[in-house]
Amino acid sequence: MLRAAALLAFLSALPAEAAGDLVLGRETFAGACAACHGAEARGDGPMAELISIPVPDLTRIAARNGGSFPWLTVVHQIDGRSGLRGHGGPMPLFGALFSGDTAAADAPDGTPVITSARVLALTDWLASIQVAE
Repeated sequence: MLRAAALLAFLSALPAEAAGDLVLGRETFAGACAACHGAEARGDGPMAELISIPVPDLTRIAARNGGSFPWLTVVHQIDGRSGLRGHGGPMPLFGALFSGDTAAADAPDGTPVITSARVLALTDWLASIQVAE
């Protein structure tokens, strides 16, 4: 409950476009990721027990990376540029969900990125739910 209230307060403080992107990210997560990663992204989804490797807690990506959210790495994992063992190879098992809405963005380090708008929204939403060590 507290996390939901904090997210709502965070969203209301953002410009409408950024808040809309976070809503799209949350919706994308709920439809494509929550079955394994859990509704709150903690790795405890209903399918997690059927997977042969541990499902990671996605709220601790930054904590596992020395406190810094690896934005570009996460984009590349979601859009399939780097394979993930738990997904049997490239990430987008959901294929069409992550295609057809091409968007461009600059990574925090200035690297230009072209991917799906849903991938960018999902990455930004994941960045917004990180917990401290």
